Amino acid sequence: MISVSNISYYIGGRPLYENASMFVKPDDKIGLIGLNGTGKSTLLKIINGEYSLDQGTISMGKECTIGFLNQDLLSYQTDDVILTVAMEAFKEAVDTQRQIEKILHDLEHNYNDKLVERLTKLQEKFEQLDGYTMQSKAEEVLEGIGFSTADLHRPLKEFSGGWRMRVMLAKLLLEKPSLLMLDEPTNHLDLPSIEWVENYLRNYPGAVMVVSHDRQFLNNVIKKTVEVTNQQLVTYEGNYSFYQKEKEMREEIQQNAYENQQQKIRQTERFIERFRAKSSKARQVQSRVKALERMDMVDEVINDTAAINFKFSFNQPSGRHVINLKEVSKSYGDLNILNSTTAGIERGDKIALIGANGKGKSTLLRIVAGTEPIEGDRQIGYNVNTGFYAQHQLEALNVDNEILEELKQAGSGKTEQELRGVLGCFLFSDEDVFKKIKVLSGGEKSRVALAKTLISEANFLLLDEPTNHLDFISENILIQALQQYKGSFIVVSHNRHFISQIANKIWYIDNKEIKEYPGTYEEYNYWRNNIAAPAADVPQKKEPPKHKSKPTQNDDSQRQLKSLNQKLKVVEDKIERLEQKKSELESEMTKPEVFEDFEKLKQVQSAFETNEKELTSSTQEWESIAAEIDALS
Repeated sequence: MISVSNISYYIGGRPLYENASMFVKPDDKIGLIGLNGTGKSTLLKIINGEYSLDQGTISMGKECTIGFLNQDLLSYQTDDVILTVAMEAFKEAVDTQRQIEKILHDLEHNYNDKLVERLTKLQEKFEQLDGYTMQSKAEEVLEGIGFSTADLHRPLKEFSGGWRMRVMLAKLLLEKPSLLMLDEPTNHLDLPSIEWVENYLRNYPGAVMVVSHDRQFLNNVIKKTVEVTNQQLVTYEGNYSFYQKEKEMREEIQQNAYENQQQKIRQTERFIERFRAKSSKARQVQSRVKALERMDMVDEVINDTAAINFKFSFNQPSGRHVINLKEVSKSYGDLNILNSTTAGIERGDKIALIGANGKGKSTLLRIVAGTEPIEGDRQIGYNVNTGFYAQHQLEALNVDNEILEELKQAGSGKTEQELRGVLGCFLFSDEDVFKKIKVLSGGEKSRVALAKTLISEANFLLLDEPTNHLDFISENILIQALQQYKGSFIVVSHNRHFISQIANKIWYIDNKEIKEYPGTYEEYNYWRNNIAAPAADVPQKKEPPKHKSKPTQNDDSQRQLKSLNQKLKVVEDKIERLEQKKSELESEMTKPEVFEDFEKLKQVQSAFETNEKELTSSTQEWESIAAEIDALS
């Protein structure tokens, strides 16, 4: 459908792409990944025709259409209500509807056969364009990504940039272009909306290319991964998890090839050096010199992972009770956010505050920080030192400061060498620490602001969407920092991988109350989907008619338990077979005849991936049946 062939693109003489190629098929679901600054968003703009190539070609079919969601759409404003904006996706149908309305108006004053005939044709066309369902489709998509029914008739200009971006996303989804290109679509979505968009994109009839740093979103949507690295586009035929494993295998093979070649080069160079002066060996020496010159060099694998080697600590730990909220209420006029709710945070709590936008997460974070007036009681614990990170911290950075100077002014009392160590953890090394804040990208500014927060001697951190603008490596750094952090924190985030790695408790707002789940995000998610939700959906039992005999409830339960136990046994046997096969495939991959043959290794890896998916599915089925048995026992 779209062919990107040997493209090169330069910025100020620096190659962003050099002889790079990729291909997009009609039903591809592609994740475009890479470090910040490698040119992912630039590639989307090149494909969209906004930037001109220095060399190479991009060709596409005549019928191919492109829809592009990017951050530039945040500035779009109009007085139209958002339902009208979304329905612009059905341009031809909307134009036809306007013509129909005009003719109907004209017929009221000037009835004639020509107008009636014209009206009939337009109504037929309107029906062929699915015009009678376009409003319901627009409403479904808008409500799916988080808008209430009442919101649909509010002007676009009343909404913040993030909500305007959602309207633009809805419009693109309704347009259904051949290729849908999305640049960081989850940055402005809450968890329920992300899950809705994931399901929509999985079933999208065209191709999708998405730039995202949300790995679970990528795993749930994409079927192909394209990595932007070393000015090239490297394709992996699988989702993000597949890419990670496949890349590790490729790099291991490449590193082995590099080391073997280096050994051969050293041996050849020793031979040349040893026999250079001997005329009897001149021919062999010259032959080896030419062999070295002709050799296709294998590049050494550059490790692009980063590990924390600095302990983020504080001098004084807090008391056992960090903060207590008692009978707290919060309203904005008629809008009630919290109603007489109580919650507490203890030392060592690592809390993820999750849920849909508009429920009051950021408000609750400000209440915890003490910057939001409330009704009720907020009690701060003994020796609590609070550090607060939010997106506005980026604006608070002094743009004329160098990075190192900015951290010095944070007042942590750390030496310059210690601060350099911190900045090294956040990927600012050597001369990078002398860059001015004003020349940094959004992701780099986020890393500076996070570093300032983590060196602030705070034993209680409040973090509002800290992973926005961070690439995978920077996100890993933050995860490692928070995992080894000895204090307490509460973080608002829609990044499921991130919160699954750092949280030991989950907070959410339900029915204007703070609710707590005392476990990890995976445990909470399982509880929500398999225990809490089904329990809420159980229908009320009806009394049987007295004139009909009916088995006792105990008899029903026993039969149900027997059936469930039989199902459980079948699934257990299947899991045992799959685990045996997994062990065999793992053993197969270590055999030299497989490991050294890339095609064989790829086949075994594919079988392993398929087996792993079946094993995960069977394990989830086992857990679901076990939960039902527990409920009946």
